[in-house]
Amino acid sequence: MDILKHLSTKVVDGNINEVKELVQKAIERKVDVQEIMNEGFIGGLDVVSAKYTAGEFFLPEMLVSAMAVTAGLELLKSLVNKYGIKPEGTVVAGTVEGDLHDIGKRMVCMMCEGHGFTVIDLGTDVPAEEFIKAAMANQADIIAMSALLSTTRANMEDIIRKIRDSGLCQQIKIMVGGACITQDFADGIGADGYAPNAVLAVKKAKELMRVSSC
Repeated sequence: MDILKHLSTKVVDGNINEVKELVQKAIERKVDVQEIMNEGFIGGLDVVSAKYTAGEFFLPEMLVSAMAVTAGLELLKSLVNKYGIKPEGTVVAGTVEGDLHDIGKRMVCMMCEGHGFTVIDLGTDVPAEEFIKAAMANQADIIAMSALLSTTRANMEDIIRKIRDSGLCQQIKIMVGGACITQDFADGIGADGYAPNAVLAVKKAKELMRVSSC
């Protein structure tokens, strides 16, 4: 539908007001909610991701596009619940205890939500117990942890150990990321997945949803 192509374009442009207007028009015209998600939001974010990978877009462009999708999603949430559309999965996300950095984690949360995940954002300075409690309460599929400081990334290993000890590894996968995190570090602490940016975080989350639990 033309309205969905237009919506996708405005997502790429990061035009929050026009995205909201187009979503409202699509709702009034009774466009299928799943089509709005897939062709409008995800279609637009896929273009943004490709441009970011190609070096045509940078973090500010990604952020405004993700914010536009978040605004559009607010209009759709009641319909998603009404029609029982199954989410891609549930992600509990947070910046680890001792670390107050938020921008990268928020970007991952918005991108994941725009791609159909239910996201529970715990904020910053999150201890292991809060990750575990939220994962259990929301029957999460993935715990996503972020750290920017090398002094706080060590907390990730402790959190992963406590998650394993809780028995959650029977039903959940653990992703890590942040400026100080590398694939070797992620492997060394026993994380199931690592992503260096929000684009690859979404891709990794989808991959983990297809992998059987540990």
